[in-house]
Amino acid sequence: MATERKARSLKPTMVDVAEQAGVSQTTVSLVLNGTHNVRISEQTRKRVSSVARALGYRLVKRGASATGPSADKTVIGMVVDEIATDPWMAQALDGVREKAWDHGLTVILAATRSDPEMADAVFAHMAGQPLLGMIYGTIQTRQVELTPTLMRIPTVLLNCHAPGRSITSIVPGEVLGGRTATERLIAAGHRRIALIQGEVWMEASRDRLKGYGQALSNHEIPFDPGLVRPGNWEPSAGFEQTMDLMVMKNPPTAIFCANDMMAAGCYEALKELGKRIPDDVSVIGYDDREIARFARPPLTTMLLPHFEMGTLAAEYLIDRAGGLNRRPVQVKVECPIIERESVSPLSILEPL
Repeated sequence: MATERKARSLKPTMVDVAEQAGVSQTTVSLVLNGTHNVRISEQTRKRVSSVARALGYRLVKRGASATGPSADKTVIGMVVDEIATDPWMAQALDGVREKAWDHGLTVILAATRSDPEMADAVFAHMAGQPLLGMIYGTIQTRQVELTPTLMRIPTVLLNCHAPGRSITSIVPGEVLGGRTATERLIAAGHRRIALIQGEVWMEASRDRLKGYGQALSNHEIPFDPGLVRPGNWEPSAGFEQTMDLMVMKNPPTAIFCANDMMAAGCYEALKELGKRIPDDVSVIGYDDREIARFARPPLTTMLLPHFEMGTLAAEYLIDRAGGLNRRPVQVKVECPIIERESVSPLSILEPL
């Protein structure tokens, strides 16, 4: 049985400090590391330090007291298929690196771009390092085939899984995320709720649709296939599908976009049609990309918890090196809702 784990249940992170202080993670790092040869105002330094203290965030620095679980294994290897196309693997790397640093470990990263020969060369190189273990991650949630090297080295899969769950994997709880997003719209009084999907061959898209259907069923709301539209994760799909949805005889009063990029296109379509968000139509997204905070109005969305997933992956390897042997499991990390201003209750009840 899959294990559920809430995101943001871990200790405060640099991401949390940056968000509450209204600055970048780089600024937080420079301030808390005491770097003074950069132009950061004293007011900003005080604000960052104050937020860090209030949240209980502590920047752990390597020192004599920081020791790894094994004296001769000081490295966590992280191999991913992509790191530049989306922010997810970079966020996961931050989680891995922060947990590793707490234990006096370093992280080696390599990206293979899904090239089998490059992957073999990277794994061979990694195997020659003083490895505590390996984290193998993919940009899209999917099943992967394991190489002999990964079978020999303590390994945890990040955002992917192996046949038969033969190796521990950390993945986002997408079905629950889709259900939570839809439940939020139902709680606001909506019954005509549209879904603009991602590409249907992707696990994330299928699972978010499954969660959407579960929420409707739980509240005895009929599933209307006409309200479920195909998308491609891009703003253009959000725009085109929203335009089509809003000319229906009985258009939706709320739209669940399966990612924030399509939500951006949805916003543009609604504004072109003269619809107000959320007064006329409520919109909810998914991923919590940076664009969600700067949309007008700011977009209510679901957090894709890759930082927490990276932290858990490193934690698993560290625990294993410390002698905690567990059976392989699949840990599903909850995607929590980030409340902003794009969802509100209906002002007028729908006619029966």
